[in-house]
Amino acid sequence: MERVVGTVVRGLRGPIINKGDNIEQIVVDTVLNAAEIEGYSIEDRDIVTITESIVARAQGNYATIDAIATDVREKFGEDTIGVTFPILSRNRFANCLRGIARGAKRIVLMLSYPSDEVGNHLVDIDELDVKGVNPWTDVLTEAEFREHFGYKKHTFTGVDYIEYYKEIIEAEGATCQVIFSNNPKTILEYTKSVLTCDIHSRFRTKRILSNNGAEKVYGLDDILKESVNGSGFNEAYGLLGSNKATEDSIKLFPNNCQPIVDGIQAKIKEVTGKTVEVMVYGDGAFKDPVGKIWELADPVVSPAYTSGLDGTPNEVKLKYLADNNFSHLRGEELKQAISQHIENKNDNLVGQMEAQGTTPRKLTDLIGSLSDLTSGSGDKGTPMIYIQGYFDNYTK
Repeated sequence: MERVVGTVVRGLRGPIINKGDNIEQIVVDTVLNAAEIEGYSIEDRDIVTITESIVARAQGNYATIDAIATDVREKFGEDTIGVTFPILSRNRFANCLRGIARGAKRIVLMLSYPSDEVGNHLVDIDELDVKGVNPWTDVLTEAEFREHFGYKKHTFTGVDYIEYYKEIIEAEGATCQVIFSNNPKTILEYTKSVLTCDIHSRFRTKRILSNNGAEKVYGLDDILKESVNGSGFNEAYGLLGSNKATEDSIKLFPNNCQPIVDGIQAKIKEVTGKTVEVMVYGDGAFKDPVGKIWELADPVVSPAYTSGLDGTPNEVKLKYLADNNFSHLRGEELKQAISQHIENKNDNLVGQMEAQGTTPRKLTDLIGSLSDLTSGSGDKGTPMIYIQGYFDNYTK
């Protein structure tokens, strides 16, 4: 019988994960149990994805605000710290800022505008035009920003992040000066000791600062890169990818995930004889069209994945073939012609017209978006995703 369904995505419900749990076995048991209860078979090249959160929970990869403060104090001493380009997030950055402020005496907080790097807006860009403010050249004080734009609350959270972040810093006993600039060099007019908090542009920011007279330059990826007094840590990303856990702690991005995905793959093959692909995923990297938030606060979409998920899709565009190569055909003839073309397509379609409009993103980024949208960020209770038919095409 001809297949009438392509890719199928299932959110799998599993147990609540706690520190010390055997995450590999829990994932394997959940996958096998779901297949048995729902009545589908496990096949080669199926995909199992696991949210980074439950991996980190199983690892017990947590740290306190005090641990952050200790690391910041060791790196900066009594210096005034320039804290630059943080994202605007209660979940992602507020507790990190508390720790930074607890380890400092004076902070100059430099915010990018009109938005942070993931699209959270302090002010609508059209208002900059009205006020004649150029965000690429103009440096604003807090008073100047307020004079131009007043007190703005975030579209979704209802938070005035300027006020919120300043209150966090001052509540920890540090003094705070807020400025607005998109030029990393601006902060050097206030201090030569900088903690840059951007995520995807951090390497460029560090380079610019180091080349222009900064004396101490660290990023969030340098804080809690090693354990502090027994705390959790992330050797690759430090505080990047962390989330608020409690009022006094954060959950860090998981460490050393490659053995976990490889172990899950091996265990499922041992039981079923099938080779599934496995990846750990964080934010899926998609943009909200209303709030303009670019959903990628994690340093990478996937910190670990099995080898079969390496690379990018190699696909042709069906509608291009139907409108061009085979525009003279209809019905079964068109179907057969397109199927034959797909079966004989080149191994590398980069730059070819028949591939235009396909998505040249990494497989792990595409599958991460699919997984993140499926699992959601709330109470669905499906931190594991099972995907079938992802690598199929029209001929299968």
